[in-house]
Amino acid sequence: MAVSNIKAEIDCNIEKVWEIVTSVDKYSWRSDLSRTEIVNDKQFIEYAKNGFSTKFSVTISEQYKRWEFDIDNDNINGHWTGIFKQKGNKTEIDFTEEVFAKKIFMKPFLKGYLKKQQAQFISDLKKAL
Repeated sequence: MAVSNIKAEIDCNIEKVWEIVTSVDKYSWRSDLSRTEIVNDKQFIEYAKNGFSTKFSVTISEQYKRWEFDIDNDNINGHWTGIFKQKGNKTEIDFTEEVFAKKIFMKPFLKGYLKKQQAQFISDLKKAL
């Protein structure tokens, strides 16, 4: 299992940060996605620019506080936890991914891959806000 955590302070109120992160159907701010598909109120699929799909199943949604989901695709499965905290006029986000590689050859690269994905997500989020 690989665990990766990223924390950031966003210069925006928590309502706006929560809205953009959790509005799965409004993905245009994400540089890594070509589209999303909402399966139902607890499940969605993200499609990377190369067409690779990842399924997400929301397990916890506490508005403006916590959003969690299980992750599954052909290469990995795991869990993502997002914690949101208002800090004055800013929002502190704390995102953690715990992921298992389904293919043995991927294990050495998994943590680096997660770190890169998380950094891109935060960069895109800051640009969007």
